[in-house]
Amino acid sequence: MAVTPISRIDQEIQSAVLDELTWEPRVQPHEIGVTVAEGVVTLTGRVDSYAKKWAAERAAHRVARVRAVAVDLAVRLDGGAEHADEDIAAAAGHALEWDAFVPVGQVEVTVSGGWVTLHGDVEWEYQRQAAERAVGRLNGVRGVGNGIAVRPDVRADAHTLAERIVDALARNRATEAERIDVRVHGDTVVLGGLVHSMPERAEVERTVWSAPGVREVRNNVAVAPVLTPGVPGDPGTTPAG
Repeated sequence: MAVTPISRIDQEIQSAVLDELTWEPRVQPHEIGVTVAEGVVTLTGRVDSYAKKWAAERAAHRVARVRAVAVDLAVRLDGGAEHADEDIAAAAGHALEWDAFVPVGQVEVTVSGGWVTLHGDVEWEYQRQAAERAVGRLNGVRGVGNGIAVRPDVRADAHTLAERIVDALARNRATEAERIDVRVHGDTVVLGGLVHSMPERAEVERTVWSAPGVREVRNNVAVAPVLTPGVPGDPGTTPAG
């Protein structure tokens, strides 16, 4: 079976991701393998905590020209990091209680084999994410399943909601609003268009989730990295002359 050679652009992305992992103090880069195919990064290997897995994923997302990240990292806890499920459940409960962004009493925790599953209803997406981060940093956690649903207390008019989202994107200098398509169906926002990086794509989604009344965001925004003019073999390069 023939092996498809890696392109020069993918080699550059791979090198940049490895450098970013080395720059990230929360991970050990020698534990993580990096492959790249058409701008899609795959992380492999094993780490000794779920928090490191999350940090490695975030580091890869920060690198320019990365179109997507697939995480195939196994969490293998060291003996000293092993904790009983009941202890993890108790620690998770306390972490949620002490997190200012997690509404008290609205999130339930189930732990099985070190895997934490969250259930409940919250009003905002940031609360849902805060709950996941709070438990994901705990020792002994092998993974987190976030089953929390976002159920806004307010109901917004679809037309007004779309206008407010477009205005918010235009205010945000981290995004190019004219490249984003926003469609609202009830309390669901569907996004389309193009951005130049994974962080910009994430920022677009974060901005949309800040709108009151949003229950679901379908992020179909594609990542089309800015390509370097004059690079041979670059499909986005315009030939000279």
